[in-house]
Amino acid sequence: MGKEKNPRRVAENEAFAKARMLRVSPQKLNLVAQLIRGKKVDKALSDLTFSKKRIAGDVRKCLQSAIANAENNHGLDVDELVVAEAYVGKNLTMKRGRPRARGRFGKIMKPFSELTIKVRQVQAAAGESA
Repeated sequence: MGKEKNPRRVAENEAFAKARMLRVSPQKLNLVAQLIRGKKVDKALSDLTFSKKRIAGDVRKCLQSAIANAENNHGLDVDELVVAEAYVGKNLTMKRGRPRARGRFGKIMKPFSELTIKVRQVQAAAGESA
């Protein structure tokens, strides 16, 4: 009489992780996400490690979480994982301001974003295993 198991939101050979409330604009975060799309996970991790962008550390943590989910929750092989998707979404925006000349008020928007990274296991081709 137990509750039925929730259906998986991704395919059998995929796993994902989300990072929410990242204190950076979605436009800047997308530049880092573009850096890792379609790459093997070990190459993507090394690219993020040596990136000069401030947010690259948080993106790296999210990617490591997706890899851990794939290995521990779904039993996928870490050596065959590829970053299938990395997409960015908007989150809330803090509104701040600053007094300006002639009684005006300068708006300062402080945006937050969220990042979703999906990793997929791909079997290596027979000719590549050398």
